[in-house]
Amino acid sequence: MADIETQIAIDAAETDSAYNDDDVASDTTSLKSAVLDYKYRNGRRYHAYKEGSYWGPNDEAQADQLDICHHICLLLLDGELYLAPITNNPMRVLDLGTGTGIWAIDFADRFPATEVLGTDLSPTQPSLVPPNVRFEVDDFTESWLFRKESFDFIYARSLYGCVADWPTLYREALDHLQPGGYFEQLEMSVVPKSDDGTVTPDSIFDQWGKISLELGDKFGKSLRTVDESKSGLEAAGFINVVEHRWKLPVGGWPADQRFKEIGQYNRIHWEQGIEGWSLYLLTTVLNWSIEEVQVYLAKMRQGLRDRRVHAYQEVSVVYGQKPPRPRNTDNE
Repeated sequence: MADIETQIAIDAAETDSAYNDDDVASDTTSLKSAVLDYKYRNGRRYHAYKEGSYWGPNDEAQADQLDICHHICLLLLDGELYLAPITNNPMRVLDLGTGTGIWAIDFADRFPATEVLGTDLSPTQPSLVPPNVRFEVDDFTESWLFRKESFDFIYARSLYGCVADWPTLYREALDHLQPGGYFEQLEMSVVPKSDDGTVTPDSIFDQWGKISLELGDKFGKSLRTVDESKSGLEAAGFINVVEHRWKLPVGGWPADQRFKEIGQYNRIHWEQGIEGWSLYLLTTVLNWSIEEVQVYLAKMRQGLRDRRVHAYQEVSVVYGQKPPRPRNTDNE
């Protein structure tokens, strides 16, 4: 994947018209029977544990979006689940906000001797999983109850809009890593951009970015995490902090075939996700009516299918290391 400063070449054949409606084939997994009294708003299902603390639905439609996101991340990282230089035999790994559990399951498959724990507000993970992975309902924004220094690797993805106090969360991660262990975070921007001016001021994409950032600010949980995680890890005391950034196209407009495939998946990802990303916050924070939300989303879907718009979002992967325990030099 090209560096963030590189402009993505545009496929000349992808110049006009709109995308046809197409069905997205996605593998679904059997979900656990609900153990919590889920809440329903405007036809979408939400978690009941810590109700209102997270804006995303936990229903099947959003699970499909999360699994598409996982596939996009694998394509973006050339099949890798992480970039941090972790040990070849991690003993315990924690996946914060595990969602459908797909990352934790894949990690457990690749490291069968590793104990993998995924936590989330909703128990919507599959029941048939590798024997070395388990899931718990937990709120990682509260004080952690795990034993200190008990994880070799802690992973987080797409936690934008989930955390009111990032410094405290990063300190908890630092405290619960073994000395020398790593924390890694992948985040996506909610602001579509373009290099050629096709995301114009006051376009629906421009509106989406501005409204999304406003929603996060008013909700008290930043949606700017893609730009904030590196400095957050450094301020918390992590060392050897490394950041990688990419442009993630929205749509099949790139000339490069790898970019084109990723962009096609990402357009589907957006079409699948935009209602869940915005419905709760628009109706509760900005007090929009459901009719206003649906008109807004219809404009977004039209924009997503406009081949003339060469939009992308930015993605960051940041990892940092807990300082190793100082060597005992008394006998040297």
